[in-house]
Amino acid sequence: MARRSKCHVLLAGALVVLACVAVSHRVAAAPESKRIQICHGYGCAFRSTLVLGPGDAQRFASLLAAGRASPKAERAAISRAVSYFEGRAQQVTGVRDQPKSEFGASKIKGQMDCVDESTNTDALLRYLQGRGLFRYHKVEARTSRGFLLDGRYPHWTAVIRAPDGVRWVVDSWYAPMGGAPDIFPLSEWKQRGVLESGALN
Repeated sequence: MARRSKCHVLLAGALVVLACVAVSHRVAAAPESKRIQICHGYGCAFRSTLVLGPGDAQRFASLLAAGRASPKAERAAISRAVSYFEGRAQQVTGVRDQPKSEFGASKIKGQMDCVDESTNTDALLRYLQGRGLFRYHKVEARTSRGFLLDGRYPHWTAVIRAPDGVRWVVDSWYAPMGGAPDIFPLSEWKQRGVLESGALN
C-alpha cells in the first residue's frame, strides 16, 4: 500500500509539472506588447508612446490574413492596417492630423509632416514584418524626392518591395489621419510633385 501511495504521489507531481509547463507555454505564446514612438509636430518634434497590445496584434493579423492571395491583395491589406494604426495613433496624440502639411503648423502637437508620417508608417511596417504577417513584401528604407533646386519640396515616404523587385511607396501624408495611404510604384512616385497624390491614377 505504501508503494502504491508513493506512486500516486509521483503521478500527481508529474501532472502538476505538466500543467505548469502547459501554462508557461501558453503565456510565452501570447503576443507581447510593443511600444512605438509616434512622431508629430513636424520633423518628429514630439513623440508619444503608443502601446500595441495583444488586441492590436490580433487585429493586424486578421487584416493581413485577408491579403494572403496575392501581392496586390497584401498591399490592400497593408492599406487597411495603416488606417487602423493611425486611428490608434490619434488616441495617444489626442489630435486628428489633417491631410498634407499646413504651413505654420510646425511644433503643433498632433500635426504631422511627411517626416512624421513616413517615420510612423515605417515603424508600423517593421512591426508587421517582425510579426511575420507579410507573405509577399519586405520593408525597405524610407526614401525621398525633391530637393528645392529641382523645383520640388522634399518629401519622404515609407517603402516596401514586392517579390518581383518592384518597390512600392506607402505614403500616408496625403490623406487625413486614418484615411487610406497612397500605395503605388516608387518609380512613379519619384517623378511627381509634392501636390500630386497617387489617388490621381
